Amino acid sequence: MEIQGKKVLILGGAGLVGMAVARDLLPFEPAELVLTALTRREAEQGFAELEQEGGVRPGTRLAAEWGDLFVPEALKNRTRADINADPEARALLLDDLLGELSDDVVRRSSLGSLLLRRQPDILIDCVNTATAFAYQNIFLSATRLRASAQAGTLTAEGVERHLATLYLPQLIRHVQIVLDAMRRAGTSCYVKVGTAGTGGMGLNIPFTHSEERPSRMLLAKSGIAGAHSLLLFLMGRTPGAPAIKEIKPTAAISWKRIGVGEVLKGGRPIPCFDSSPQPLADAFTTTSPAWGTGDNLQGVYVDAGENGWFTSGEFETLTALGLMEFITPEEIAADVVREIRGYATGRDIVAALDGATSGPTYRAGVLRETALERMDALERQHGVRSVAYEMLGPPRLSKLLFEGELLARFYPDLQAAAQLDDAATAERAEALLLGEPDLRVRMISIGIPILLSDGERLVRGPEVRVPPLDGQSPADPRLAENGWVDLRPANWRRWRERLNAMLRGAARADADGGSRADMEPGSRRDQLRPGRLAAWVFREEDRGLRIKR
Repeated sequence: MEIQGKKVLILGGAGLVGMAVARDLLPFEPAELVLTALTRREAEQGFAELEQEGGVRPGTRLAAEWGDLFVPEALKNRTRADINADPEARALLLDDLLGELSDDVVRRSSLGSLLLRRQPDILIDCVNTATAFAYQNIFLSATRLRASAQAGTLTAEGVERHLATLYLPQLIRHVQIVLDAMRRAGTSCYVKVGTAGTGGMGLNIPFTHSEERPSRMLLAKSGIAGAHSLLLFLMGRTPGAPAIKEIKPTAAISWKRIGVGEVLKGGRPIPCFDSSPQPLADAFTTTSPAWGTGDNLQGVYVDAGENGWFTSGEFETLTALGLMEFITPEEIAADVVREIRGYATGRDIVAALDGATSGPTYRAGVLRETALERMDALERQHGVRSVAYEMLGPPRLSKLLFEGELLARFYPDLQAAAQLDDAATAERAEALLLGEPDLRVRMISIGIPILLSDGERLVRGPEVRVPPLDGQSPADPRLAENGWVDLRPANWRRWRERLNAMLRGAARADADGGSRADMEPGSRRDQLRPGRLAAWVFREEDRGLRIKR
């Protein structure tokens, strides 16, 4: 359809993909372009960024809206925790969520009110709906509800809090409100930027939110995303509905910017902690000896939008061939705009549920090299090795990256490391970490403890991402395997076996023999890069290989 002179509303418009879509739309001179975000700061920041870039034509009005789109209008600026703690607010939310759809429900909902007020001709939805619903964690809520029932302390509040986490009622009501409000507003085109939940990977995905692989929350997100797609498919077959399309990226979406400085997680700095060795048997039973250094974590980072800030190693692992790989927001935006204009992209899964996902791209592969080169240069310039921030997950990734960093400090290349002496490497690694605070601080500040070479002592901070569960011995080998830097000789012996397997694989991957094998660029084939090592472990050892690209 024609974009010029039309009113466009972008839900989640201040985010990574939303801003890319907005930039692509501005040259077509819409009459109005409205960006929404969860908070006023995010919405106005996106608004200001577009104005400062100078792409806004005189005939286009920019506007910003903010608030939670999945609650009644009166509650849109309150957090879910605040709503659930307030009996009146909670009752209003549940009444509108679980009751019959009515004119009043649509008009008093945050999203319905926004659509009826703005009356967009084109609605583009870049909100990660599946994440918003799934991460309310119905599993934890259900566990608490059952415990209350078994203890005889079950209350109406406990039941209501659990009902507020149910995924399908929220998704169904959301879709109902979208359709009803778009009909009333006269919207002609609706494009959803969805998610596969696993970045296009399968049930063997290494990147998860717990050591349960994959986590239930991650599967819930994928389930909601799939249900959402089918509801949109049905919406597109509903008389009176606008043209319905969904673009579903199946790779990691990156990136917003690359920088160096204080590292933020959830908008807050990560405080640095340091510690001294203590007996392993006492490490989880006594008061932590860790103390704050007074500093916050610093480093080079790539800002991946809502996914967080990653180090070079984390970004390299995530985007490695055969793992999640990645797609740029600009490529997604190009598909969105082309679909709006009526061009066939082959990426609309409402039109073709099978084979319509946006996978990794050639451009992203080329730009990956640029990103890695730039981050490497910044680390050299500032004399810092960032290694891992523990925002990507699982903790096993940070463990592998830090162990790979130790190997890279000790050996010049893959060939040399494959001949390592396990006892000597254990000794060198312990001496380095006990003698050099920076690397040690980086590990324990993000919750990755260090099991020293004798297996009897542990260096840890106040948080441990993989702590012993109730009744679990600290000596349980699964703990070190899943999220502790392990300096014992046996672990370095295992690394030697991995490195030799990598060398054998590299020997079979010869460009002269064709494109049958995934190959690192020639300049990096012999390098000991932590991200490359972790990627190999995830692909080969953890069976995390991506089979559809």
